[in-house]
Amino acid sequence: MSLLPFSLLFGLLVKLRARAYRLGLLRSERLPVPVIVVGNITAGGTGKTPLILALVDWLRTAGWRPGIVSRGHGGKRRQAMPVRADSDPALAGDEPVLLARRCACPVWVGRRRVEAGRRLLAFHPEVNVILADDGLQHYALARDLEIAVVDGMRGLGNGWLLPAGPLREHRQRLGRVDAVVVNGDGRADLPVHAFRMRLLGAVFHALRDATRTATARELADRPLHAVAAIGNPQRFFDHLTALGLTFAAHALSDHHPLPPEALPPGRVLMTEKDAVKLMSHARAPELEDCWYLAVDAHVEGGLKQRILSRLSTHRDARHGPQTA
Repeated sequence: MSLLPFSLLFGLLVKLRARAYRLGLLRSERLPVPVIVVGNITAGGTGKTPLILALVDWLRTAGWRPGIVSRGHGGKRRQAMPVRADSDPALAGDEPVLLARRCACPVWVGRRRVEAGRRLLAFHPEVNVILADDGLQHYALARDLEIAVVDGMRGLGNGWLLPAGPLREHRQRLGRVDAVVVNGDGRADLPVHAFRMRLLGAVFHALRDATRTATARELADRPLHAVAAIGNPQRFFDHLTALGLTFAAHALSDHHPLPPEALPPGRVLMTEKDAVKLMSHARAPELEDCWYLAVDAHVEGGLKQRILSRLSTHRDARHGPQTA
């Protein structure tokens, strides 16, 4: 393969960079609260956003007060900024806006996650744990726990590093994280200690009015189009098929812009991540019959207990949750 030499060079640079951080030649900065990084070692989406939403719920139930930082992939803003439910995804990124809509906790984005974390804590001093979205390779931010998410359908691909394969880091990196989460039914080449995650959802929301809901059976009375601009569009299409729907599939690249005029005519089904890119155009006639599917992560095994237990070892009087 003509790309293999570049893949080998990329692997060498990855190793040198990681070693430079371990030796202190490059500096990792630590925030004054525990940091949990949720990321992956492959290019493209793996299902981190639903897992982060689940983690927020677990932490809040246990008494923690979480905040989220992200680079804001797909957004144009590089400097640290807060993200709200009505923020422009073109600036903040589609996933951070989705997180802000769903998690009801502070969300900040910035190319430098350390700066985003410090700004978040300055504006929200009540936050006592930070979730870093897609920051596994962002070693400038020191972390207390690491969770790697793997797409069970695609696994680790051909096992090669970029650009000959999908890997950002060598597969051995999975052996150094605190937990590996596999999204969906998966490949046999993944760690045996991985936790299995499934995305559940069967209720569709009208894009123009999220309080209007419908089941798959109620939407199947006319021809359907399904649009997905996520890391693995086929996962969304398989989910719709499992709900008994027949549709024309339209797969786009992750974070692809989705203006109303680009949608196919008729009834359109989409992911919630894609829906946030259209919220500001909700009155456009093309969106009259658009519906999005909200999903929630169900993680098998004892991941919740492992995370909370390991996080408790980093707790002190200043960082820990307060009991009533």
